Amino acid sequence: MVYFYSTNKQSVDKLKQDHDKMEAEINDANSRHMEISHSLEEVQGDLNEAKMDRHETTRSQTKKELLASMKRLFPGVYGRLTDLCGPVHKKYSLAVTRVLGRNMDAIVVDTEKSGKDCIQYLREQRADPEMFLPLDSIQVKPVNEKLRQIGGTAKLVIDVMKFEPVVIKKALQFACANALVCDGMDEARKLAFGGAERKKTVSLDGTLFQKSGVISGGVSDLKAKARRWDEKDVEALKSKRDSFLTELKELSKHRRKEPELQNLKSQIDGLEHRLRYSKKDKETTEKQTLGEVSKELKLIKKELDSLEPKRETLLLSMAGRSEEITNTEKRMNRVEDQVFRGFCEQINVENIRQYEEKQLKAQQERAQRRLEFSNQESRLMNQLEYEKGRDTKGQLKKLYESMATDEVEIEKLRGEEKEKLKIIEKETSELEKLRLEKSAKKSEIDDKDLEMKEVRKSLTHHMKDVTSLQKQMTAMETQLEQKRADRHSLLKSCKMEDIFLPFKKGEMNDIDLGEPSASQPGSSSQGESSSSMDVDSTSTQGAKITYEREANLVIDYSKLSRGLKQLEDPPEIRNMMNELTNKVNKLQTTLQRIQAPNMKALEKLDGVSSRFQETSAEFEQARNKARKAKIEFETVKKNRYDRFMDAFEHVSQRIDDIYKELANNPSAQAFLGPEDAEEPYLGGINYNCVAPGKRFRPMDNLSGGEKTVAALALLFSIHSYQPAPFFVLDEIDAALDNTNINKVARYIINETKEHFQCIVISLKEEFYTRAEALIGITAEPDKDCTVSQVFTLDLTQYPE
Repeated sequence: MVYFYSTNKQSVDKLKQDHDKMEAEINDANSRHMEISHSLEEVQGDLNEAKMDRHETTRSQTKKELLASMKRLFPGVYGRLTDLCGPVHKKYSLAVTRVLGRNMDAIVVDTEKSGKDCIQYLREQRADPEMFLPLDSIQVKPVNEKLRQIGGTAKLVIDVMKFEPVVIKKALQFACANALVCDGMDEARKLAFGGAERKKTVSLDGTLFQKSGVISGGVSDLKAKARRWDEKDVEALKSKRDSFLTELKELSKHRRKEPELQNLKSQIDGLEHRLRYSKKDKETTEKQTLGEVSKELKLIKKELDSLEPKRETLLLSMAGRSEEITNTEKRMNRVEDQVFRGFCEQINVENIRQYEEKQLKAQQERAQRRLEFSNQESRLMNQLEYEKGRDTKGQLKKLYESMATDEVEIEKLRGEEKEKLKIIEKETSELEKLRLEKSAKKSEIDDKDLEMKEVRKSLTHHMKDVTSLQKQMTAMETQLEQKRADRHSLLKSCKMEDIFLPFKKGEMNDIDLGEPSASQPGSSSQGESSSSMDVDSTSTQGAKITYEREANLVIDYSKLSRGLKQLEDPPEIRNMMNELTNKVNKLQTTLQRIQAPNMKALEKLDGVSSRFQETSAEFEQARNKARKAKIEFETVKKNRYDRFMDAFEHVSQRIDDIYKELANNPSAQAFLGPEDAEEPYLGGINYNCVAPGKRFRPMDNLSGGEKTVAALALLFSIHSYQPAPFFVLDEIDAALDNTNINKVARYIINETKEHFQCIVISLKEEFYTRAEALIGITAEPDKDCTVSQVFTLDLTQYPE
């Protein structure tokens, strides 16, 4: 027993050490997990804030993919202007965004031909139109160096921008021109209109002063566009987020040791429990011998045998008494039912016993508990009296006499105990081994689940790569087909213009002057009933045959100059091609100008001179009319802008207040912004709102009730500009719940007292009960036809 006790105590101490060490590791992992989770939430919040106003829709993603495809297909495509440049400091973001305007999304290309190829590609893909800035054909005014020395805080907008590569500077000059940026609005206005020559200026808050006198303001939509300059910082945040996620994945491995920690704790509790019982058994064995216990058991058994006949007699008597009691209880129940029948009917119970069972159950339970405590007290007192009355000295003498026999028995039992302990230890070790294997298998299953997720994620990524490669392959095939068509066009043009081409293989007669889509000779005509699919198949086959025949033609380039042969870089080849094309065009122009000498030219000179004078006078008169028309046009344009902006600014100022009143919450926000700041009446109007208690979402993602409240806010704000005598609202509450119905009704009631009148068509009781009067229309059948009958009710006569 002593050996078993000491062995268990050593096992408990070792397990406690392992438990404390593992618990410390898990606590460290949990604290680090909390820190990284907090940092990850901050980074994710920054990412969400950065992405709030640049909600990437399917349309914008498609545009990015198309731009990437054009960069692969056409080497002269540099990218969007907003991706190639940016302000040198964030304080210039609004000003630069305002000056660039629509040119922010323009795509910069090297030549006009590249731009046309891109436009053709967009048409083939049925994509949205794009603006292109070809560097070889855009007209750029030189930078006015005097503006750099103007003084104050004024700077050229192009000087506060960084761009890469350098070749796009021409496109940037085209977009910015000689615009100046100033720190304050007053300084920008003074520079724009204060001197003898007007200038285009912009302040840091985005207010633009144009030479024509038009002033563009408003920063609600401008701030959203200006955030696009911060997209490069978003990539750094994404990288940081990925590193945090990787570390969290590693920490999760330590946190998965918690089941193993629980197993250790269970083992410690079990061993401590066994240790307590072992200690108690040890103490009991030392005080009491087995012989005494056996003797007491024999006495108790003898007493039980003597009491058995009496017990049987009592059981027979109790059975008879139980039957008498049952019959008596039945008679009592019948009497009670008659006596308490009226009372039971009043309280709606079947009989008085059911009432007693329900009402007196708690009291009976308390009495039962008191009886149990009393019995326990009696047993304890009897046990105490018994212990006091025992012959302790006699028992002590008997104990000494039986010690020798008991020691032999104890030694025998110790041997059996050791054998049993060995078996228990073996079974315990097997159990612990199985538990550890179970934990290991569970960890392996978790790891396999993570690996499966990673494999699925990798598979999804590879599927995207395959799709991307398929798109690239299709694009390359399209490009190859385009190159074959270009080669056919060049060969056909040379043959039609009698330009001789030297061939190493083939000759000029092998060039087909027909269209590559025409069917080849010898193919049978299918008639007018042929389907369009058959025609397309025949055209494709004819083009393929033409291109295969022309692929066998090998042009001899040996007579070209060494400089032309050494050209390998595509941009150099395009530049040389453009140069040669310009030379050919000049020579053709010169040939067209050369005419046969006309002997009657002198005779016609006088007539031409007189007609030239008349034409000059007419031209001067037309130029004066054009100048006058331009002045009138600018006046009308300015009046149109002023009137539109007068209405727009009034509506944009009122809509936020009206939306707050309709939502009955000061945290609600609504704002308008024009798509075209220079000529807002030519573009659309962006309308966005933030519902109370929610984050910003595009208008398409709002619920039906939120859209209805936003639409009513826009309607009421437009009506407030030049209000009509009254207007009709037709079932505006169809998509509203009861809470929003009450808010809208409250707003209409408050506004109709002073500002406007309205007639509302509604089918919801929660809405039309708030009106001043009700008008009901119903059908009344007549002999000849059905006619309408009108009912009216004045609700002001009834209290709310």
